[in-house]
Amino acid sequence: MPHEIRSGGKPRRDKLGDGGIRSTIIIPNYNGIKYIENCLVSLAGEPARVIVVDNGSVDGSREVVEEKFPTVRVLALDRNYGFCGAVNRGIEESRKDKTTYVILLNNDTTVQPGFVRAMEKALDSDGRAFSGAARMVNMQHPALIDDAGDYYCALGWAFAAGKDKPAADYGRPREIFSACGGACIYRRSILAKIGLLDENHFAYLEDVDLGYRAKIYGYRNIYVPEAVVHHAGSGVSGSRHNDFKVKLSAKNSVYLVYKNMPLLQILLNLPFLFAGFLIKTLFFLKKGLIKSWLQGTAEGLRLACSEKGRAKRVRFVRSRFPAYMRIQWELWRNLWYRIYM
Repeated sequence: MPHEIRSGGKPRRDKLGDGGIRSTIIIPNYNGIKYIENCLVSLAGEPARVIVVDNGSVDGSREVVEEKFPTVRVLALDRNYGFCGAVNRGIEESRKDKTTYVILLNNDTTVQPGFVRAMEKALDSDGRAFSGAARMVNMQHPALIDDAGDYYCALGWAFAAGKDKPAADYGRPREIFSACGGACIYRRSILAKIGLLDENHFAYLEDVDLGYRAKIYGYRNIYVPEAVVHHAGSGVSGSRHNDFKVKLSAKNSVYLVYKNMPLLQILLNLPFLFAGFLIKTLFFLKKGLIKSWLQGTAEGLRLACSEKGRAKRVRFVRSRFPAYMRIQWELWRNLWYRIYM
């Protein structure tokens, strides 16, 4: 269990009263001095409680939050437990709020007014929805999409819909495979059934894994275009492709398949998965990141064979067979979406 130092006092009583506050926003922070203040300023008018979970930052960002935002609760962890570890500690802390929803938000984002109510309204209107994904736009070029919902395909690839495409083209709600953890809402009651983020991921693809798990349990994930978030992107890791991200993503790609697909489904998708691996191998060879890619893949295989990996595998239940069938159809359909979304 991570050591934590609590600051910021007890949960505040908002002007709307306990009945008006229905969401707790959780912001993981690791050396986010460049972004965290603007993020919290943008939330000033939003009807939600806010928890910043600091992953052992050394750049002064935690101190900025404590000094300038006294109504924000801060959980200061003793070291970096990754995105998953920080979020899970935040969710555990937020239980005392007794809010209906949990909202995740990256520290390198700012929200447009009405963000929280738009997210809540979307899940209020769909009782089978586990999560909702915000319309994330590029902070430097807000006319372009950063993420309009995530998809996962039979190649073993996860991808963001609309990446670098006109934001105006992504203004309609729809069902998606999973919600990007950079700006999303989760229904707390379903989290209690399916579990929190899998900390074996540390970071990257943990949100796809959680959305996948929700689908196995028969729930839906939706895109909420009315909730708009500006995202700097690669605010911590530094670029779209780097050794850290490539290695973790490779590891988690292997682990994601192992833990969510029954053996028969893995065999069914094996030709696609092999093709996806080969294409990625050639891509990272060209990028000069082949060593990180292969090391991450090997780590993923070791994790899948380990006791802690096996312990997290989603057990196949016969009653969920229709859900697996729907997911398989999506995995094939999303091959097409990979080109056109």
